[in-house]
Amino acid sequence: MQTVAWLSSDELVAWRTFLQGATLLNETLDRDLQVHGVSLSEYDILVSLSEATGRRLRMSTLAQQVVQSRSRLTHTAARLERRGWVQRRPAPDDRRGVELFLTDTGYAAIQALAPIHVASVRRHLLDRISLEQLQVMGEAMAVVRAGILGDLDDERLTGT
Repeated sequence: MQTVAWLSSDELVAWRTFLQGATLLNETLDRDLQVHGVSLSEYDILVSLSEATGRRLRMSTLAQQVVQSRSRLTHTAARLERRGWVQRRPAPDDRRGVELFLTDTGYAAIQALAPIHVASVRRHLLDRISLEQLQVMGEAMAVVRAGILGDLDDERLTGT
């Protein structure tokens, strides 16, 4: 039986504070966009498409960028498609693949939503912490992301 390395009291406080802060921040950013008829996850997809060459990405690539399962992305894309903001198209280099394309209507929507979202990020995060704290947080999350993605790659390679 493996011995568990329990969290120290300092680690536990930091961990719980992180979880609460991250959850509250995501809920608040989502709520600020919901008032304008879009969720944070929908906004994230629109941003990724607006920044992509030709305003299009393969669904598999987009799912990785926005950290969503392909199934969840497919459902979200269907909602955005009903609004006329995106279109699903066969990938030109692989007819089995599917790309998501940001329409002109979707691009106009992201241009209208971006100032709202940026103001929300600024109000709820950036105006509350120093640039140094932001940089440390970004560096720490980059290490966490790389470790998890590396673990996922290892799991894919070994089948575990």
